[in-house]
Amino acid sequence: MAEDLLYEKNGAIATVTLNRPEARNALSQDMREGLYQALADVETDDSIRCVVITGAGEHFQAGGDVKAFNEFVKMSPDERRQTFERRIHGLHPTIFLMERMKKPIIASVRGGAAGFGLSLMMACDMVIASEDAFITLAYIGIGTTPDGSGTYMLPRIVGLKKAMEIAMLGDRIGAAEARDLGLINFVVPTAELAAETAKLAKRLANGPTVALGLTKQLLNASLNNRMEAQLSMEAQNFAACAASNDWVEGVTAFKEKRRPEFKGN
Repeated sequence: MAEDLLYEKNGAIATVTLNRPEARNALSQDMREGLYQALADVETDDSIRCVVITGAGEHFQAGGDVKAFNEFVKMSPDERRQTFERRIHGLHPTIFLMERMKKPIIASVRGGAAGFGLSLMMACDMVIASEDAFITLAYIGIGTTPDGSGTYMLPRIVGLKKAMEIAMLGDRIGAAEARDLGLINFVVPTAELAAETAKLAKRLANGPTVALGLTKQLLNASLNNRMEAQLSMEAQNFAACAASNDWVEGVTAFKEKRRPEFKGN
């Protein structure tokens, strides 16, 4: 695994830690490659039923390594265009993988989620954050546009006008306001972030993994599907769940008036 990224399995939960705390976990090539590799491993590991993405140290992720961008300043405009288009396309397989993965992905956010860090946070299925966390899209501050799916996710979550404000002004938004906007699900005391993240991850990991994955698929598809296509997909996914062992356990537990013990298959 990459040096700038840590990967740990604890039972059915995998934790992926962005690991450049001295640089607020700013994106490096090592981190790019490691993030994709870790998530690809999670996707194909049937023993993993939930994944947590978090940052080492005091921050979640500060976006691109802007200090390192200085090496590109002396390039010609065409060279810069080609360099950054190639670099940004390199992030897309990770975002696509996160969307298609049929397992819940939690972002556990302490401190700042800025630039690509905010895009990555929004690409996760749920977000739990410390009360002192903050977000900022930030790109406008260096004269560029968002990447990493930020412009896809943001207006779908907060609406077009609010997305314009967040992207064009680049202001810092605190955790409580971000929760009110729908960007964060849960805000917890800073000292309790790790414990509350573990509690949420365990709840999801103990859930019916097939149904959770297919629910995620349905909700993501609903943003682009017409009604007829969505209802057809609902029928297919319900039927797929009914063919699972967890569905049998859920129905049996309901009849027996006990808590179901889902196995994730």
